[in-house]
Amino acid sequence: MNENTPTTTGPAATGDANAQVLVEPQDAATAAQPQPQQGFGMFIPMLLILAIFYFMMIRPQQRKEKERRKMIDELKAGKKVIFGNGILGTIVEATEKTFKVETAPGVTMEILRSAVMGLAE
Repeated sequence: MNENTPTTTGPAATGDANAQVLVEPQDAATAAQPQPQQGFGMFIPMLLILAIFYFMMIRPQQRKEKERRKMIDELKAGKKVIFGNGILGTIVEATEKTFKVETAPGVTMEILRSAVMGLAE
């Protein structure tokens, strides 16, 4: 039998006319060709989406947080501030981790520096 002619296997070889399976011989040239990678084509749009997400959401938030931290580090006694829970007060004393804040005449509270949301104008 010639190696380039299709061979019949399975039920067709035994004479069954309803089922016939042809097996094509494989050339050495087609076996050596690399198969194209389809996963890489899906990878590029995913990277593009992640880059857009980073530049539209994460980076601006990091910038705002950096500005807020800088503002907190520069606060000193006498500044009027707003805290995260809505409390307004004037800083009486600033320590390394907290502020002593006067919220009403004669009422002082000690509040963490990280609770400051901004300056009250």
